[in-house]
Amino acid sequence: MNLFCVGLSHHNADVETLERFGGNAEIDCLLRSSGCTEVLLLATCNRVEIYGVSESLVSTLDIARCLDRKIDQHISPEPAPFYRYEDAQCVRHLFRVACGLDSMVIGETEILGQAKKAYEAARSNGAAGRYLHRLFQRAFRVAKHVRTHTEITRGAVSVGSVAVDLAQKIFGNLRSCKVLVLGAGETSEKTARALVSRGVTDLRVSNRSAERADNLADSVAARAVPFQSWLDQCREIDILVASTSSEAPLLSRSELEPLLRGRIDRPLFIIDIAVPRNVDANVDALNGVYLYDIDSLQSIAEQSLAMRREQIAAAEEIIAQHVAEFDESMARGLKRAPQGSEHPSVGESSLRPSEL
Repeated sequence: MNLFCVGLSHHNADVETLERFGGNAEIDCLLRSSGCTEVLLLATCNRVEIYGVSESLVSTLDIARCLDRKIDQHISPEPAPFYRYEDAQCVRHLFRVACGLDSMVIGETEILGQAKKAYEAARSNGAAGRYLHRLFQRAFRVAKHVRTHTEITRGAVSVGSVAVDLAQKIFGNLRSCKVLVLGAGETSEKTARALVSRGVTDLRVSNRSAERADNLADSVAARAVPFQSWLDQCREIDILVASTSSEAPLLSRSELEPLLRGRIDRPLFIIDIAVPRNVDANVDALNGVYLYDIDSLQSIAEQSLAMRREQIAAAEEIIAQHVAEFDESMARGLKRAPQGSEHPSVGESSLRPSEL
C-alpha cells in the first residue's frame, strides 16, 4: 500500500490559492476518481491537505483535479505548487502538523482539534480505514507527547491570538475599542477570549446561528448582535474580526462605503481570518479602512517563532522517535492492534480486532 500526502499551506500558497482548492473538496470524488482506497481531507484557514492510501500510484494532478474549485475537473496549465510526501516522510509531516510545528504560528493548538475533526469525518463516512486510523491515532499521541514534554505552546499559539497582537500594535490599549467578532466557531471563540484578555470591554458577537452567538457572548461577557443587523455595527466599531465559514464574501466595498460617512477621522480596522475570505479585497481601497487577511498575519507569526526555536529541536526529536516506531509497525503490515489510544473520543475503540 502507498501512503502519501498532497497539500498546500501558508508555506507555498497565498490565500487566493487556498480559497481555490480548499473550499470545494469532495471526499467522494477523491475516492471515486483518484484511485485512493482510503482518504482524509484536512482543510483549515491556512492549509488544505489530502492524506491517502492506494494500491497503485495516485498522481498529484489527480488529487488537484478533485480539489480545484474554479474549473470542474480541470487544472489550469500552471497548477498550484502542491507539495507531496510519501511513506515515512508523510508520517513525519502529519506528526509535525499535529504538533503545531508546521503551522503559521509555531506551537498553535487549534490544528490538533481540526485534525481530530477531519479524522472523525473520514471515519464516519467510511473514507478512512485501518491505515489512516493507525496513522492519525499515533499523530494524536505524538501531539500530546510533544505538548507535555516541551514548551512549544508558550506565547501566542493561534491565528486568533496573532490577530489580536496586530490589533494591539495598531491601537495600543484596546480597553477603549469597540470590537465585533463575526462568527462563533472555534477560531472566533479563541479570538474573542484573546481580545478580552487584552482588555477589551465592549465586545460584540454575531453569527448566523443566534444560539451559537448567544452562547459565545455569554462565555466571554460580550453582547450578541443579530446576524441580520451586524453590518450596521460598522458605523461605530473600531475593529471587525471576521471568521465565518461562508463560501461567499459577506462584506463588499459598496455595502461598507455608505456606513463610513459619519466616521470622520475614525479608522476601521478589519482582520479577516477566514478562508474563503469573508471580506472582499476591494474594501481595502476605502479611505480610513485597513484590511488584513491571513497573508498579512504571516510576518507577525514569524516574530513569535524566535521564542520557540529552542523548543523545536526537542519536539523534532520526539517526532523522529515516533516516526521510526510507526514505520516499523507499517513494515510489519499493521498486524498488531494499536495500543490504548490517548484519545478514545475520536474512534479508537470503534474498530473491531479484524479491522486492525
